[in-house]
Amino acid sequence: MIETASDICIIGAGSSGIAVAKALHDKGLSFDIYEKGSDIGGMWRYGNDNGLSCAYRSLHIDTSRNNLGYSDFPIGDDKPDFLSHQQLLAYLEAYADRFGARSRTRFNCEVTSVEKADEGWRVSTGDGVRTYRSVIVANGHLWDPRWPAFPGHFEGTAIHSSQYRTAQPFDDKRVLVVGIGNSAVDIAVDLCKRAKTVTLSTRTGAYVMPKYMMGIPIDRWSAFFGRKLKLPTLLTRKIMARLIYLAVGDQTRFGLPRPKHPMWREHATLSQELLPYIGHGWIDVKPNVVALDGNAVVFADETRADYDAIIYATGYKTTFPFLAPEIFAVPEGGGMVDLYRRMAPPTQPGLFFAGLVQPIGPTIPLVEVQARWIAAVLSGRVELPSPGDMALEVRDFHQKKISTWLNSARYTLEVDFRDYTRELNGDIAQGATGRSPASASA
Repeated sequence: MIETASDICIIGAGSSGIAVAKALHDKGLSFDIYEKGSDIGGMWRYGNDNGLSCAYRSLHIDTSRNNLGYSDFPIGDDKPDFLSHQQLLAYLEAYADRFGARSRTRFNCEVTSVEKADEGWRVSTGDGVRTYRSVIVANGHLWDPRWPAFPGHFEGTAIHSSQYRTAQPFDDKRVLVVGIGNSAVDIAVDLCKRAKTVTLSTRTGAYVMPKYMMGIPIDRWSAFFGRKLKLPTLLTRKIMARLIYLAVGDQTRFGLPRPKHPMWREHATLSQELLPYIGHGWIDVKPNVVALDGNAVVFADETRADYDAIIYATGYKTTFPFLAPEIFAVPEGGGMVDLYRRMAPPTQPGLFFAGLVQPIGPTIPLVEVQARWIAAVLSGRVELPSPGDMALEVRDFHQKKISTWLNSARYTLEVDFRDYTRELNGDIAQGATGRSPASASA
């Protein structure tokens, strides 16, 4: 395919958008990046003026340094095992500047709609309307809060975890944190030495995994079994479950309910501090909320307690305000996501999504492979199957996903890093060595 100037539009200049930009640049493709905020970084820019960052001041990434970065831009050994959001942002800025992504970005330019056009996609922004042959959506999916619907009314302060920044506003207050994912646990730990009381409410429980085991980051152990010993992911996760049990013991001792499903079917929650803080009495654990009653909260064990504030760490909906639902939408509740290879809607040629995944394994290296796959398609090195064949792959993947992971909203975008990157790299290798080229809108 012969590219004309700025034939491709990238929406978002976070870790996914800049990876796509670099991959397109490597293929000699011309593109524009639109970013709602005034600088790159996406959710990792604390207080991002695009209004979409859920970062709190104490946030550290849960992937260790050796497994975190882009393959051609390693993170220096002078950095800690687990980077803070400030350190990760500095790394993303250096990567974007090294490969010229910042200079190609139109900042303070929100995309308001993406619509089909006769020859591509019509992209509307505050600066006007432009038609592109291809559009790559890379604006992230952790920004539209999912709120629970508990009966009753709470008279205290109620916020979503996406609004939490520091513990200071909760000094000497009785705080309930609803949820037991990574954000819920991080926030509870952040609060517990400043708030009067901190309670963690969980409906289903979770496996709590320490960040370190025998002084080594936990993801390096799983990488050793999976990459070094080349064990299947399922076996690796079963081994890790046994090792974690040896490291932390029976977590029901701390009042955390045992999940109904084995660890290999669920995401573990990473925290080095949660169980010790529960053991020291800094954090209390309660079952699910069943009702709100003024300043009181009623729990499933029929107890009730008064609180000054509730923080709902209840996840996010995956929405795209600039796309009509008939073009593309992610279903709630673990439904099938209509994306071939988790990137290309079979019936929407020229539209791609980067970073719209929740991987078992590191996200940034996975998105880098996605970016190379998209660049290979748009440069004509990889040919997409027919829409019918793509739809079959989507259905096959969904069936495999729900037989492996829980069929719930949390796992809607689930992929296994090893299997998924193997598929994408296989496509790139086959496309480069024997398959006929295709246009960007194939």
